[in-house]
Amino acid sequence: MRFESVRTIKTLISIICILGTTVSLTEAQVEPGKAGDKKESGPVSIGMAVEFVDHAACAHIAKSKGWFEEEGIKLKFYDSYITGMALASALSRGDIDIAYICLIPAINAFANAKVPLRVIAGTHKYGYGLLVDPEKVRAVKDLAKPDIRLGCSREGSPLDVLMHKMIKQYNLDEKNILNKVRRMPPPKVLLALKMGQLDAGFCCEQFPSMGEKMGFKVLLTARDLWPDMQGSVVIAREELIRDHPEIVAKIVKVTQRATRYIHEHPEEAARIVSNELQVAGKKVLPLRVGNEALELNITPDVIERSLMTRMICSIDIDPEQVQLTIDYLHRLGYIKKVFKAGDILDLRFLSQ
Repeated sequence: MRFESVRTIKTLISIICILGTTVSLTEAQVEPGKAGDKKESGPVSIGMAVEFVDHAACAHIAKSKGWFEEEGIKLKFYDSYITGMALASALSRGDIDIAYICLIPAINAFANAKVPLRVIAGTHKYGYGLLVDPEKVRAVKDLAKPDIRLGCSREGSPLDVLMHKMIKQYNLDEKNILNKVRRMPPPKVLLALKMGQLDAGFCCEQFPSMGEKMGFKVLLTARDLWPDMQGSVVIAREELIRDHPEIVAKIVKVTQRATRYIHEHPEEAARIVSNELQVAGKKVLPLRVGNEALELNITPDVIERSLMTRMICSIDIDPEQVQLTIDYLHRLGYIKKVFKAGDILDLRFLSQ
């Protein structure tokens, strides 16, 4: 997709983030209940959503192990979305109570679509990379060549934001790079590289690690472009926090348990996540990407490499990093107003 100006891109983002919103844009914020204000109203079913990536490894592991049920958490659905931006749009429906989602789309949903959510824990740092055909792209400056075809997910996504970081860090011509970008989700970026339709593309893990196994090169990672970048987080709707803080506390507890499992049993964790993603892929990929994407086999060795070397899996989250992210999204024009990180964070459950 080509754009006449950066202003056009910024305007489009505001429109995209608002379209499809079903919650009231003037809905008053509700003060979350205290963690001890437990309501006894019988079993409560919650809707849970994740991205179709190993960023949500802890959720996939907890689901496979039955740890949600063990804590008395009943899932009325467990849906996968092809990108964090797609999941952010779905949050406006109101039936998703808990989501494992990249921080940037969560901020977009909160700031632009006024989705009443709070970040209750982190899941990992980093988790994104620039994958290239090493025969065509040997250095970042090669991306400026007129014949180099570059793929990236849509404007305002974590990958798009990292692309802006790269442009500034390597003094590239912003207009030149943005005008040549072909917008597509990460699975299609990898597929397009494989089919020779792209020469480089930004992907979220597990796709850069998959691409390496196919002979492509990870030229840059999120660690290179954004030190201490917060990757994904766990979010809960305000209503759930207010009415059922005990459920939210259990979600954080299970997430911590699954995160420890990744570090203590990396091979088994990778096998579980690989299986979960293969199953989810049969539902997600054909709808948005095409049947050809089913050729992208998500193997345990790829997932283990991704989890252990490309990400730092931890439920801890640094409010300062969240604030830096908010400020940068505003600077790029992807959110209209700067707000305090404390407005979107509710980290009290991490200390329980």
